[in-house]
Amino acid sequence: MLWIPVTIWAAFAQTLRNAAQRHLTAELGTLGATLVRFLYGLPFAALWLAAVLVFTRNEMPALTAAFFAWVLVGAVAQIVATALLLRTMQERNFTLGVAYSKTEVLQVAILGLVLISDPLTARSAIAVALGTLGVLLLSPADPARPLRALLTGWTSRTALLGLASGSAFALSAVAYRAATLALDTSFLVSAACTLMAAQILQTVLLGGWLLARSRATVTKVLNAWRISLFAGFMGAAASAGWFTAFALEPAAHVRTLGLVELIFSYLVSRRIFKERLATRELAGIGLLAAGIVVITL
Repeated sequence: MLWIPVTIWAAFAQTLRNAAQRHLTAELGTLGATLVRFLYGLPFAALWLAAVLVFTRNEMPALTAAFFAWVLVGAVAQIVATALLLRTMQERNFTLGVAYSKTEVLQVAILGLVLISDPLTARSAIAVALGTLGVLLLSPADPARPLRALLTGWTSRTALLGLASGSAFALSAVAYRAATLALDTSFLVSAACTLMAAQILQTVLLGGWLLARSRATVTKVLNAWRISLFAGFMGAAASAGWFTAFALEPAAHVRTLGLVELIFSYLVSRRIFKERLATRELAGIGLLAAGIVVITL
């Protein structure tokens, strides 16, 4: 059951990372803030790998071709998913696309079963369905008729972009789990190796692209190192949690429990602004909570 507290930690760390990235977005732009997550997370990922090797008294495992292939798929899919989500938000009816992108948890369950034969029991399927429906109610395309908007708008360009984004995020999660399983070592070492490899690859890919297209953005990222270090640390901490959980449990279970992040952030924001929850929002939180309870049992 170790995957449960590890996943909750990952969700908490991701909330802090997102807050830091939101602060940086105004100064660095979306892609610049995304690069911060990878570039400044690298030293912390390296320290985590070294600490794990010392703690477990293991040597570096043999990194197989399958491991590198899955890390490459996961890293590229994650970057593509982010790009698709940004493109979705540029559409006129972006709320519909964003809502469809949140079907990631459902798609993780399907891809995990198809690609790496992760088990999908009836109880797991129920938890995934409850979690997905809860997320869709919390971020509806049409607050007045949330489900009708989803059912009638799924063939639109915006919806398809959102679905593609969710698919890419789902593929990334499944690929990272496959990468952790491809190494013949302890789950902590395999997770730390996957994190390090992914951070390096994504820094090179996104950093190289920005160097070619927008050198000024890279310069700004380097100049904003003080606050970026915190964002990088929390990003590496969140990823370490996700990858460790992936090494222990099917990605569908991890991502479903990870939805606890939405409940925390949603309730905190409502508490701060003293706003009352609508019936639809209460129903969404209730479904999310039910899905989380089912998956942890």
